Amino acid sequence: MTSFTPSELGQRIGSGLLSFPVTHFDVDDLSFDEDAYRANIQRLAKYEVGGLFAAGGTGEFFSLTAAETEQVVTAAVRAAPDGTPILAPAGYGTRTAIEYAQAGERAGADGILLFPPYLTEAGQAGLAQHVEAVCRSTSLGVIVYGRANATYTADTLARLADSCPNLIGYKDGIGDIDAMTRIYTRLGERLTYVGGLPTAETFALPYLELGVTTYSSAIFNFLPEFALEFYGAVRERRRDTVVKLLNDFVLPYTEIRNRQNGYAVSVVKAGMTATGHSAGPVRSPLTDLTESELAELTALINGLPAPTV
Repeated sequence: MTSFTPSELGQRIGSGLLSFPVTHFDVDDLSFDEDAYRANIQRLAKYEVGGLFAAGGTGEFFSLTAAETEQVVTAAVRAAPDGTPILAPAGYGTRTAIEYAQAGERAGADGILLFPPYLTEAGQAGLAQHVEAVCRSTSLGVIVYGRANATYTADTLARLADSCPNLIGYKDGIGDIDAMTRIYTRLGERLTYVGGLPTAETFALPYLELGVTTYSSAIFNFLPEFALEFYGAVRERRRDTVVKLLNDFVLPYTEIRNRQNGYAVSVVKAGMTATGHSAGPVRSPLTDLTESELAELTALINGLPAPTV
């Protein structure tokens, strides 16, 4: 049973850095390596975070079967210490998303991240019906992920906030500042707002001014101290430090990430390898970094000064 009511989870999520742990795969057959995954969750959970999203985007939710997803979430719940929120994914069509949400609750997750519906575009009424159906299917707090074919307007989110008491958050993966301003102005603190653009550190400081108090850091997977130092500088509005850390690592890192579609996940797994925490390869249709790119990333990591946190 979850340790958090939806309201408590929303407050906790907004109070600290978030991350999506990678999912560990065996090198030979790409099967889920549960022992390595659980050890990694224990490593990451030693740091103070707002929550961990099991089998999320960086965790390759899109490449996991439903049974594997439940296995990953269950492993995360069992490995994480008490007090560390674990959120499970839900996605694809509405009925499938309901099954995922209920599986996450069954596995002991504390909340749900609702990904966009698979492939098809939909109007605001259809998207609202999708979110409402998933929220009704679980007692857990739900964060809706606005991205790609799931672009929620401020009006839609306001209606959903009224009709779904367990809708606790909005994760923005679109990057429309005007839309984000309208959403925050309309809903205020009714929702917790999560920055969810790829390599969210690049948007963290300007988004803080829009009411987005937290974000999901993929970098936390392999450089947790750096990620927490960056988050602390953002929250304290130490702009000079943020700019330095962007120049020292984040922006050069994004240059490697941008070389191939899908590298937003691949570069994180490469970072795990570079720091001695290999999580195995990515599953297709993603591809791993080349040897030369891995060497470049390793050199970038090794050139960082010691973190101050």
